[in-house]
Amino acid sequence: MTDEWRVLPPSPFATLTAAVEAGGERGLLEAARIGPAAVVDLVAASGLRGRGGAGFPTGRKWRTVAANASEDLPTTVVVNAAEGEPGSFKDRMILRHDPYRVLEGALIAAFAVGAPRVIVALKGTFRTEIARVRAAVQEVGRYGWTDDVEIDVFEGPTEYLYGEETGLLEAIDGRAPFPRIAPPYRQGVDEVVETASDVDTESKSPAHVEMATPTHETPAPPTLVDNVETLANVPRIVADGADWFRSVGTEQSPGTLVCTVTGRTRRHGVAELPMGTPLRDVLETIGGGPLDGHEIVAVMSGVANALVPAARLDTPISYEAMAAIGSGLGTGGYIVFDDTTDLVAVAHGVARFLAVESCGQCTPCKQDGLAIAAILDKLRTSSAHPDERRDLDARLANVAFGARCNLASQQQAVVGSVLALFPDAVAGHLDGSITATGPELIAPIVDIVDGVARLDEHHQRKQPDWTFHEHDSGQSPADRLDEHRSPESEDY
Repeated sequence: MTDEWRVLPPSPFATLTAAVEAGGERGLLEAARIGPAAVVDLVAASGLRGRGGAGFPTGRKWRTVAANASEDLPTTVVVNAAEGEPGSFKDRMILRHDPYRVLEGALIAAFAVGAPRVIVALKGTFRTEIARVRAAVQEVGRYGWTDDVEIDVFEGPTEYLYGEETGLLEAIDGRAPFPRIAPPYRQGVDEVVETASDVDTESKSPAHVEMATPTHETPAPPTLVDNVETLANVPRIVADGADWFRSVGTEQSPGTLVCTVTGRTRRHGVAELPMGTPLRDVLETIGGGPLDGHEIVAVMSGVANALVPAARLDTPISYEAMAAIGSGLGTGGYIVFDDTTDLVAVAHGVARFLAVESCGQCTPCKQDGLAIAAILDKLRTSSAHPDERRDLDARLANVAFGARCNLASQQQAVVGSVLALFPDAVAGHLDGSITATGPELIAPIVDIVDGVARLDEHHQRKQPDWTFHEHDSGQSPADRLDEHRSPESEDY
């Protein structure tokens, strides 16, 4: 086998047989030989961290889930394939190329934590990936991989919060994808209990909850939720060992990262690179560098982390290096902006996306988020008043108050970084020396074809109440539980 790629083969495996001939199934066989506890130990020793954006240690999560198994109800493993982070297309590309590796990783996880059921959760609009996964599930079933485990495919809503772990579990259980306070590894897909005793005021999480253990008041079994890329790494970790996995990457960020590059580059695409690769090399390798005659000004990793300015492009892609410069690794979905980009328009595009996608359970997130977007829209068009600029700072400071998920904090990270890194652009729009510019579409990627990414232009019509009506109702999605609908969109 070659080490040139680990989770993203250069061309798709057409059948399970082809995947097995390339080394598939070895992880499952080794897991059965060494047993559940040894599998968890291997994953922990490998240093694998969640590739969905948070970077949580995978082995620690698995160990916690296994330790808190219910005596009465079964644990469930959920594959988070609801990719919706703007700039990211890596999970969908992995599923298109090798869904068998993802299923194998999920089945190993189920074996390790004692789960008889696996759910692969995708967005209902992911028609190509849904067909690929359903066909793969049938193949691995015929091959005997699922004799002791049931695999279901769940088709969920288009909302951004559906990709958040607790919102995902809510959707699977038939509710709207609104983040819950109780963490997913504590409560399963069948029950939600939120009490004052669940809240830890010292917690660093937006919901003020850490990895609590079940109590007699909350008997539901834990659910293990892992991202597509995370699980795709598992089979070879189990088959080839922790030292093999750590043979590339850095001490704190071992392994590879499947990166997406879009925006102002010569081409768009997805590729797998070692952790620790300088960001500049990522942009050159995948995107071909900046467009002719232009220079990269900044790069944004989705809508969750502060922008990386041009002066920091030599920063390695690792959790620790990106944190050291005040940004974050995210999902490795890099949107590139050059010297033709109005970064104030980018800030508005991000603020609008996040404000629209806010569910409204936390009032500051929705209302201050919409106000931030409105002020930035006026700033972009060079029509904002200095008092509104001051109000923008106040709204940013308040938007994450009481938040139960990270969405509001993302407003602070991204918009705040634009204000801090590009003060001249902000001042120029404020005093009129910079003329009005058009909006910058910040939206999920629909597909990448022939080196060109197509964004979800439907999002331009999405209202803050999650409808696609001509006029917004003024209500938050949380106030319209049975009314919000996704658009009648093409299959993509």
